Amino acid sequence: MRRTVFNEDHEAFRETLRAFIEAEVVPVYDEWFAAGQAPRDFYYKLAELGIFGIRVDEEYGGAGIDSYKFEAVMYEETARAGVQFGGSGVHVLLGLPYIKMLATDEQKKRFLPKFVSAEEMWALAMTEPGTGSDLAGMKTTAKLSEDGTHYVLNGAKTFITGGVHADRVIVCARTSAPTAEDRRFGISLFAVDTKSEGYSVGRKLDKLGLKTSDTAELAFVDVKVPVEDLLGEENKGFYYLGHNLASERWGIAFGAYAQAKAAVRFAQQYVTERTVFGKPVASFQNTKFELAACKAEVDAAEAVVDRALEALDAGELTPAEAASAKLFATEVAHRVIDRCLQLHGGYGFMNEYPIARLYADNRVNRIYGGTSEIMKSIIAKDMGL
Repeated sequence: MRRTVFNEDHEAFRETLRAFIEAEVVPVYDEWFAAGQAPRDFYYKLAELGIFGIRVDEEYGGAGIDSYKFEAVMYEETARAGVQFGGSGVHVLLGLPYIKMLATDEQKKRFLPKFVSAEEMWALAMTEPGTGSDLAGMKTTAKLSEDGTHYVLNGAKTFITGGVHADRVIVCARTSAPTAEDRRFGISLFAVDTKSEGYSVGRKLDKLGLKTSDTAELAFVDVKVPVEDLLGEENKGFYYLGHNLASERWGIAFGAYAQAKAAVRFAQQYVTERTVFGKPVASFQNTKFELAACKAEVDAAEAVVDRALEALDAGELTPAEAASAKLFATEVAHRVIDRCLQLHGGYGFMNEYPIARLYADNRVNRIYGGTSEIMKSIIAKDMGL
């Protein structure tokens, strides 16, 4: 079946990106992996490549292309090479939609040029210790000062990807108490300057996978946030978060599919070169059947995420459809990557092989952005169950 989601512009971008990865990332990736993060100056290279400005309007230094398809190409090419671009993914996939949707003209003039140039890297801080997926239960507070010039932010966040290098963090905090009718009421979003007094980065968390992305704990002690840095309207933050979850979950789904596709590539290459009992591993019927089954699953996942991508670009991707795509693609990737690692034998357990790193990186896909169980709940509710 001919794939129709990408055009000549996307394929030209793919060639440029593939050459960039081979020259700038692959030679130093082991160093990033050992350090547990990509260096901050790498993000300036991504900015020079135009990665951060694709969906930003031209007046702010971007390309003004209202499409996620170039990001889709990036997912495929990083997975193909067995690398990641550090914590920069949240900058574009999570940070940008909130700026575009909620920022005033004045805020866009302040934020977007620095966003595009990587002068300011952005992250999103939702999750708190002890709350997990229950965002309505967050305890972080932002209280308006008596003179009305700023909010005073207090609390803590955890599992914040990009949190070590971030210059601006969209922090979710309670500005009002929840009501009896709606416990989700009272949450607001703030574009917090990480240089603010009282803002601190705690531990850089030691994760199972995604080793090159900086993930941290954050703490806020009487942090003064100017009222000019409130994003959107006060107390409506929960609804803003829900609005952007569809694009976030599509990103996780597409990334998972790309990882599964890469796993098949890694396994096929390995079994072709590896010999046992005097024959290539690829010559055994079990190997052929396993890879054929994996290929079929990847083909199905590709159709699902491509359809979701088209709907996302058209502004028609519903929360339930995004949940369905995420659930399906992440479960497919889990099965495919596990089977492809098995075909590597003992070498599949060694981090020097990309399949091992891919196995660890993939595991979080069924947790962040909403667990698989939450995805099932969303789909069931949409079914009227």
